[in-house]
Amino acid sequence: MLHGLLWLPLLFIFILLTALGWLERRRQNLFRSWANGSELCKLDSSGAASLKDGELKWSAFEAGTFEEKDSFTIKRLELVELMALTSGEAPLTNESQGKCRLRLVGDGKEMDVPFSDADQAREWMEQLMEKARCDL
Repeated sequence: MLHGLLWLPLLFIFILLTALGWLERRRQNLFRSWANGSELCKLDSSGAASLKDGELKWSAFEAGTFEEKDSFTIKRLELVELMALTSGEAPLTNESQGKCRLRLVGDGKEMDVPFSDADQAREWMEQLMEKARCDL
């Protein structure tokens, strides 16, 4: 009886990990279909972003679907800044890591796209500026 009680928490943990893995796989499959045909896309804990036909769309995974939060036309891109996620208007230094956001400015509109990794955000910043220059 004692051995059975010792294995019960392990069984519960196994079932929990299996369920979490299934949910993550479902989220990734939904992202693949949502981002199909994109020139540039990302999925992380902060949300999903997709660049398709010069339009950048940012979405969050809510209730089993990707809910679109905002969109931005890359042709009108004037400025891309890497900002700290929590410290207001402070720009992120080159050495900084962790969560951050890309601030896109253009045509009188601002959009913040959150990222969970600063290195990925830096790569996106360069690629978005290249796309904006090519579209001009």
